[in-house]
Amino acid sequence: MKKILIVYLLLFIGIGNLFAQENFKDPDLILQNRKKIPKVMLVGSWHFNYPGLDAHKVEDKDKINIYSEKRQKELSELINYISKFKPTKIVVESGRNTGYLINNYKKFKKGEQELYANERSQLGMRLADKFKLDTIYGVDAYPLILELIEKRDSLAPKDYIYSILERHYFGGHDEMSKKYTTFYEYQTKLTTENTLLESFKYINTDKVIDRMFGAYIAGGQFESENFEGPDALSMFWMNRNLRIYKNINSIGIKDDDRVLVIFGLGHIPILKWFFQTSPEFELVKFNSL
Repeated sequence: MKKILIVYLLLFIGIGNLFAQENFKDPDLILQNRKKIPKVMLVGSWHFNYPGLDAHKVEDKDKINIYSEKRQKELSELINYISKFKPTKIVVESGRNTGYLINNYKKFKKGEQELYANERSQLGMRLADKFKLDTIYGVDAYPLILELIEKRDSLAPKDYIYSILERHYFGGHDEMSKKYTTFYEYQTKLTTENTLLESFKYINTDKVIDRMFGAYIAGGQFESENFEGPDALSMFWMNRNLRIYKNINSIGIKDDDRVLVIFGLGHIPILKWFFQTSPEFELVKFNSL
């Protein structure tokens, strides 16, 4: 037994020395070549206007009123915190045409309208104004599976693609799904009992972000007889976020840019993976400011 332990110890030391040698390069010495690269910060949020489109529905008693004096003061605190990142470009969960957000902000400045309750306006537009940015970028995208469904002949027999969307393999009644429901309820409770900044710092921790993606692949969330579950997940959720990532890449990012991404929390785990693994960006964590 002692001999085995000694062998493992020698292997461990040998591997450590191997990577410590100068002739084994950090891959970024090749992939980035020490050049300046754009920074990206992801901000996961819940939807301040509660559109009710997510799987987890928030009861009226648990919804915050972003227009209240208390929440507006907290919003200023949150914006001051995010401002430490000093964004040069801001992208939000909106269609490509963000003129309606900019128009709403102009009317708000004239005292003709309230800012929309959603986080796109309350956070995105306020930050854009603070940093004198002339636009805000909408980068949301439609998933492949919905495009294929909309193009199909409505009179044609239901095919495989239609069937996996109809079954909707995200969600279930197994024990893990029930635990996730409890977790979502806990998150909602946090938003009512804590300040906006406190809530955002919690939901943007690495552990919470990672577990949010776990909801799609844990327990009954991913059950199917064959590959229906993986196919539905890849053609709907993964595809949508890959398209969002592509849209972000298409806004004309320069090496010295600091890109702020404000999106629903469910999107953040996948976007985090994309930006974290890409040598073309430096990911700045929300809680590192």
